[in-house]
This record gives sequence, structure tokens and C-alpha cells, in this order.
Amino acid sequence: MPSLQDAAIIAVRDCMGAKAGESMLVIMDEGTHRIGRALFEAGRLLGLEAMVVEMLPRTRNGEEPPRGIAEIMKHVDIVLAPTSKSLSHTVAREEASKAGVRCATLPGISEECMARCLAADYHAVAARSRKYADILTRGSSVRITNADGTDLTLVLDGRSGEPDTGILREPGAFGNLPAGEAYIAPVEGKANGVFVADGAMAGQEYVGEKVRIRVENGYAVDISGGKAAEVLESIIAPLGLAARNIAELGIGTNERAVLTGSVLEDEKVMGTIHIAIGDNSHMGGIVSVPSHLDGIVLAPTVVIDGVTIMESGKFTD
Repeated sequence: MPSLQDAAIIAVRDCMGAKAGESMLVIMDEGTHRIGRALFEAGRLLGLEAMVVEMLPRTRNGEEPPRGIAEIMKHVDIVLAPTSKSLSHTVAREEASKAGVRCATLPGISEECMARCLAADYHAVAARSRKYADILTRGSSVRITNADGTDLTLVLDGRSGEPDTGILREPGAFGNLPAGEAYIAPVEGKANGVFVADGAMAGQEYVGEKVRIRVENGYAVDISGGKAAEVLESIIAPLGLAARNIAELGIGTNERAVLTGSVLEDEKVMGTIHIAIGDNSHMGGIVSVPSHLDGIVLAPTVVIDGVTIMESGKFTD
């Protein structure tokens, strides 16, 4: 397994395609000092105009960074954001991408995760992610079931699947690092059934604790389970109905990812899918709310337009 510094070099050089003379901003907070500094040092070693800025930790995924940082993000070539909470689904990140900045977010990343998952075969991850993104794009409806009680139907008509490949070398490219998923924003108001987040949802201390979410007409109308369910409810309750929107279907494609309780890695685990609730306005949907929370479903069977693409957590082809 590569060291943290080796992984940082892979991230900056291989994933972001950084070239000497380009400018790079690293955004960190108190929980990600060592990773932020490793990425900054990688940029320096590769001849970049590297900068690092520390902000106060955000209170939830999708909360905007300070205005000054958001402004700087639009005026560099590369942004890397190893932060405790995700900046993926923010206006700041979206505007940076629109300005042609190559952006990678690394929310909640640990040193161990970075060293291990960035050693994946990213050519294989990219090919797998593009394949299933294309299948999602062509799909009209999807049904997801598993042994723990998941039975959820989503409508995909008119929405485009996106691959999270880890190869972010084109102007405006955006994704997570470590990468490895195909994802789509289902049509709002059309999801119905139940999904059971039996892998993880509310954080590391709740890995494996089942959260049962009943969905009616596109919204999570009932959340039940143990402490993890209570924590989830407490996060979204102040944000209104939009925070209960069924926002995303994702399919994990990274063979080195494992369940740890960090959603950054958990949602990439091959053989799982994830359902997110909350914001989807930055991934092709129309719901805007400062929250985006993913629930990991283990060993799912996924059927798109009558064709089974995954059987009990195994890809069928």
C-alpha cells in the first residue's frame, strides 16, 4: 500500500493531471491537516503554484464554504478539498467547475483510506463507472431489493447517469477522490417503497446499524431504527421537506473500497448501491437544500427496465 505522500502524488499528478506552473488550492479543516499538507507538498514537488487554506469545519454536508474561499476557488486551475463535511453539493464548487476549474472533493477522508483506495486500478474503475452510468442514462425505471427489506422503485426518465472515474483532467471536471461510482438523480416525486441502509448512513459509530426509510412519492416519510435513525432524523428535521427528497441512486465501482463509516469510501464499495436524500441540484435534479446524505445498501439486486444488472451484490456481467 502506498504511503500518504505517495497517494497525494497520485491524486495530484495522475488523477488531476496537474502540470508544472498550474495553480492549485487545497481546502482543509481541523480534521484533515495531515492530508491537506500532503496534497500541498505534492503540488509543490510537482512544480505547481500550490496554496493551502484552512476553514472552520462545516456543520453538515453541502454547507457552503466561506465567501472568500468560494471566490478563490474560481481563480485557480485545480481545487482539492479534503474537508470533514462535503463541499461537493455546493454553489461554490459548482461555480468553480463552470469556470473551468478541475475540482476533487475528499469529504471525511482518512489517511488510511487515501493510501489504500488511491492504489486502485483507476483505468478499470473508470471503465466500470462509465459502463454503469451509461446503463443508468438509458434506463427508465429501476427496482432495488435486498435481504434486509429494501424494495424501492425509482424513475430515471430524462435523467443522465454520471461516472465518478477519478480521472479529472479536463477543464471543469469534478468528482470525489477516492473515486468509483456511477450515479444519477432520479425523477423527483416518483420514488416509492422502502430502502434499508444496512451498511452505513449516520457515521462511523453506526456502521452496520440498520436504518429503515419508507418512501412515498419521492420523499422519506418515515425513518426508523436505532440511534443512527435518530441522528439522521435530527439532521434533516430542521431543513424541511426538501431534505427528505430521494436525491440519488449510486452504484459502487471501486474494488479496493471497504465499509468504514466514512461515506466517501462507503459509497464506492463494489457490490453496494447507495440512496441519498436531500440536495440533487448539483447533479441534474431540481431540489436545493444544504444537505445530501447517503445510505449504503448491502448485497442489493438491481433491475433496470426488467434487466438484472446486479444480483445480491454481484454484477451480472
